[in-house]
Amino acid sequence: MTRFDDLKGFAFDLDGVIADTAKFHTIAWRQLAEHVGVTWQPELQEALKGIDRQGSLALILAEGGLADRYTSEEKAALMDQKNTQYRTLIETLTPNDILPGMAAFLKELKAAGYKMSVASASKNAPFILAQLGLTDYFTAVVDPATLKAGKPDPEIFVRAAEVMNLAPTQVMGLEDAAAGIAAINGAGELSLGIGDATVLSAATINFSETSAVSLSAIRAKLA
Repeated sequence: MTRFDDLKGFAFDLDGVIADTAKFHTIAWRQLAEHVGVTWQPELQEALKGIDRQGSLALILAEGGLADRYTSEEKAALMDQKNTQYRTLIETLTPNDILPGMAAFLKELKAAGYKMSVASASKNAPFILAQLGLTDYFTAVVDPATLKAGKPDPEIFVRAAEVMNLAPTQVMGLEDAAAGIAAINGAGELSLGIGDATVLSAATINFSETSAVSLSAIRAKLA
């Protein structure tokens, strides 16, 4: 198993890890679900965590028995409709929206010489980082449009290591969704789950909230 001293880089999910942009996804997807006549349920909201745009639309349509109701062109239009609403919402983001402790953790990692990348299913990740004032912390942002498969497939976290020129065994991934933890583990990286430890039980280590994450706390949990 990878030791703390082997770590050279960290790959971050964005929603629910660096900032709570998930709430904006929820608003936009709920509006779309109601637009197509699908009743919004807490279980559906949970299922969408960490899933890319196409996968999220598929889950919503399946929930309403509408999987075969729309053509590819109509589905593309629905995704564009959702994204337009989401972009409007995230334009309100500022550095004050960084989750507790994360700004300090990023500064700690940079000062200690660790590399950092972003492995988010959101195509808007670069814009969000700019709004938060965090762009300069990251070596690269994996473009989800270039991937063959979304989370829980490990591809995005494999790429997150590659863009830092690191082996998976030198990387720890941070996630708040079970699909993301599965992706990190599948990539052969250490996984850090943020949130309910019962939901994220497959993670190497868990923290209940972002404010608890630090290098010393990670070292202690790995020990």
